Amino acid sequence: QVQLVESGGGLVQAGGSLRLSCAASGSSIFSIHTMGWYRQAPGQQRELVAKITSGRNTNYADSVKGRFTISRDISRDNAKNTVYLQMGSLKPEDTAVYYCNAMGYVNNYWGQGTQVTVSS
Repeated sequence: QVQLVESGGGLVQAGGSLRLSCAASGSSIFSIHTMGWYRQAPGQQRELVAKITSGRNTNYADSVKGRFTISRDISRDNAKNTVYLQMGSLKPEDTAVYYCNAMGYVNNYWGQGTQVTVSS
């Protein structure tokens, strides 16, 4: 099993930056091949923001390309599998609950979500 714990959300002014972190824990953290961030604004469907494979291949939504950077820290020695989302040049339309996702070869895991609010 895998548990995901997110941190780093908050309130920021337009043009500002935030960094989200998501740490995976549990017995199956090295079965995860892809980790990513999704977001859901009120009244809208959850959408992909960015994802990264264990080989560090990345994929971004068009709306965040050039502004957001996803990265990942995998360490078997430290039993660590963490994904980060560095968000810059934030816009009010980036306001949403951001969810961490971890995809294994069998199971798919979600974090509890962290609120990001960008004021104009």
